[in-house]
Parts: sequence; C-alpha cells; structure tokens
Amino acid sequence: MSGLVNYASCAVLWLGLLVKAPDLIRHRHDPYLRAICAVLGLAGLCFLLGAPPTVGAVNHASGVPNLAAPLTYASITAYGAASQVLVVHWRGGPRVRRAARRWICAYAGIVLGIAVAFVLGDAPVERRTDLDTYYASTPYLREMIVLYLAGHLTAAAVTAVSSLRWARQVRGWLRAGLTLLGVGTLCNAGYSVSKLVAVAARWCGRDWSALSTHVSPAAAALGALMTAAGVLLPLLGPRLTESRRAWRAYVRLEPLERELDGVLTRRSLRLPRPRPAAPATLLVWRQTSIHNALSHLHAAFDRDLYDRVRRTVLEETGDAERAEATAWAAVVVTAVRKAGGPGALPGGAGRFPDPVPGPAALVRIADALGPAALVAARPSGGRATTGTA
Repeated sequence: MSGLVNYASCAVLWLGLLVKAPDLIRHRHDPYLRAICAVLGLAGLCFLLGAPPTVGAVNHASGVPNLAAPLTYASITAYGAASQVLVVHWRGGPRVRRAARRWICAYAGIVLGIAVAFVLGDAPVERRTDLDTYYASTPYLREMIVLYLAGHLTAAAVTAVSSLRWARQVRGWLRAGLTLLGVGTLCNAGYSVSKLVAVAARWCGRDWSALSTHVSPAAAALGALMTAAGVLLPLLGPRLTESRRAWRAYVRLEPLERELDGVLTRRSLRLPRPRPAAPATLLVWRQTSIHNALSHLHAAFDRDLYDRVRRTVLEETGDAERAEATAWAAVVVTAVRKAGGPGALPGGAGRFPDPVPGPAALVRIADALGPAALVAARPSGGRATTGTA
C-alpha cells in the first residue's frame, strides 16, 4: 500500500493545525487552544506513523520488527487523551483542570501498558498493514491491541456524544462545527469498532482482516477530514460571513460610485484600486472614493430638496430609512448635475449638519438611486413620487 490516504489525511489535519498556530502563539496559555492544537497535531501524527511506508522506515531504522506499531498505538492513545481534554474544556465548570489531569493520567497509563505489552510480547514477523489481526492471539500483543482500541473507542464515543449534545444548544457556525466534529468522531469510532470486530473474528478462527486493512483506514480518513472541518469551521465561518457581507455591500455601492464617476475623475478624487485585495479592503476603497466625492459636492447639496423629498416619501411609505436614503440620493443626483456645469459649484439651499452619510446609509442611498433620479428630474414644485415597490 502506498499510504496515500494516510498522508493526505495527515496533511489535512496539519493544515488545520497551521491555521490555528497563530492563535496559539498569541494565546499560548489558553488551555482550550492547546487542546485543539493537540487534537489536530496528534491526529495527523497517527496517520503519518500508520502509513505503510512510514511503518517500514521506522522498523528498518530501529532494527526492531514492528516497533512502528506501539509508536502508532501510543500516538492514537495520546490523541484520545487530547480529545477528552478538549471535551472537558468545552464543558467547563469549577473542576476543569482536575478532570483534564485525570484523563491525561488515565491515558498515560494506557501508553505505559502498550509499551510493556510490546516488550513482553514476541512479534518477529514484520506486518505493515495487518498487525492487529496477525498477532490477535499472541500473548501480550493481544492485550496491547485491545488496550489501545478500547482507549480510542472510549475517547471517540465520549467526544461524539458531547459534541452532538452541545450542538443542539447553540446556533450558527459553532453548531455546524460541533455537528461535523461529532460525526467525524463517530467515523473515528468506526475505525476502532471495525478493528475490534476483525480481531474478535480471528479469535473465533475466521479471517476478517479486510475490515482492519480496508474499512478501518477509510473510516479514519473520513473522520479526520470531518474532525478538521469541525474544529476550523467556527473559526473560519465568521470570517467567511464577514467577507460575503463586505462583498455584497461593495457590489451594492457600485451604482452610487458610477453616479459620482464624473466628479471622481475630473477632480482626481478616486484612490488607486488595491490589487489584489480582500472584499473588506475593496469595500473601504469604494466607500472612501464615494466619501471624497460627496465631500467635494457638499457645497451643492440642496437642503430644501432633501427636506421636501424626505417628507413626501415618508408620507407615502412610512419608512424613515427609505425616505432618508431617497432624499439623499435625490440631493446627490442634483449636485452631480450642478457639478457638471461650467464654473464653481453653486451653493445649496441650506447646509447639512453631516456632509457625509455613514457606511450603512451609503448602501441604502445606492439602492435608492433609481427612484431618486426621477425625483431630481422633477420641477421644485412637483410631487416627489417614488413608488412603493
């Protein structure tokens, strides 16, 4: 076997560890972050040590047949301990540290038992993929195999139950992450169950080694992918949401920037477009350009027009935000037309206490530009009909 599945799973998990590493460096004393990073790091180590090429390399370098087996089992056990510690910190409470220490001590005892059993046992024939079933009836090695599988199954079951139970009490990205983590650890439980069934079958004189060599690695790989996604989703999800929100606002502001394009171009008020840039950076760039144009046009803003349009739209719709946005848009359209004429900008009828609307108001003004253009085209005494669609 090439071990491609193992190495791919290890890469996914360590990529998640790499994403969390900056947070761990900034908050190195946070036990919750340490537990998350330990889960990701040890899970990746399990796949790395369990890959057949790695098994062969470890055995050859040490000169001890099957030394890679107890090392892999120890890493799986340590991963189980890290999972339990993570669950303890999730639950919280006054005795978090004591409970975490108990789990660590318990699984340290399992690691010690694995080491002692391997030393006492006899495994002269190297088995890179089916050691569990090949030595299932060998004294001491049998106990070693059952010990690590029982420890892993316990950790996976407790983590899955705790994650899925907590997922019902929260919402949003945290709920999605906990659900993925719970399902992923259920897949990890499938790894232990399939191996235990294969070992039990060997005790009964049957050969079900395919469960150990094919089904079990597939369950572990799927569990690794879902576990990494579950841990990272609550961290990356809010950032994705914010990026999507920024991109939508950026797109919605495009009509307003287009309306102000003449002023921005003639007066060289538009900043250079950042390339490449995240949606939030592009949004700030567009907002800044619009603010520059509106500040330049402030002298041409017509306060009487603003008051008249706002009052009329408010009477028609009863929506104060829509009335204000439509009034601002009408004022902007009128000021842009004045700015397009010869000479200096004429003064408006009255002054605005705030010459530049805020970011949220800019988006509403951009949305209102269609009906506002019709309003601005009417004579001063005309009815400012905007429609109610």
